[in-house]
Amino acid sequence: MGTEPPPPHSPPRLMPPPPPPTATSLAPGFRFHPTDQELVSYYLKRKICGKPIRFDAISETDIYKSEPWDLPALSKLKSRDNEWYFFGVQDRKYVNGSRVNRATGKGYWKATGNDRPIIHNCRTVGMKKTLVFYSGRAPCGKRTNWVMHEYRLTDEELAKSGIALDAYLLCKILKKSGPGFKPGEQYGPFVEEEWEKDESTLVPGEEGDDDVAGSDDARVEQEKSGVLVDVE
Repeated sequence: MGTEPPPPHSPPRLMPPPPPPTATSLAPGFRFHPTDQELVSYYLKRKICGKPIRFDAISETDIYKSEPWDLPALSKLKSRDNEWYFFGVQDRKYVNGSRVNRATGKGYWKATGNDRPIIHNCRTVGMKKTLVFYSGRAPCGKRTNWVMHEYRLTDEELAKSGIALDAYLLCKILKKSGPGFKPGEQYGPFVEEEWEKDESTLVPGEEGDDDVAGSDDARVEQEKSGVLVDVE
């Protein structure tokens, strides 16, 4: 009998390289951090009116049908910070009713406290509602560290002109480290390796519309030695 040929040599299996780290859209220290007045009177108002936004940093998503831990991946601004911004619409429980459906597949958003008015130039320009996410089903849900600030526009002149002010909401999502507020917990860690090969020169609003006044820009803040500096 002849000797059987040796089996073909199988090359060693190579593990796929790890995915590259996700860099933020803004340079380290720069953050999208608008005030409540800017969120309502600029971003939300222009969204509802169909006007362009100079620095388009807010995604539009069906926020009340998404679990809060899935929302960061849907944000336009990729960041390690623990706050994210979204445009959304109200999901009414009933077609002709006023109650809003805030239940997701794995939990629900529950309002806490009273709605607070947002004042600008001595008049109310919007309302702010704070909600906390509970996992499970009411009334036995378990409170989590996910918090939402829901902003609504109030503008009598726009309402009189026939514009539907409830066409959109603006929501800020935050992930807290625990009960109470800890200064600086909204900031994510700086990972130097993510920026070793960075050669971009992004300037906020650089590609925006020329007819939008610079005074309408949201504050993009830079942290230097613990001090937040507005960048015009």
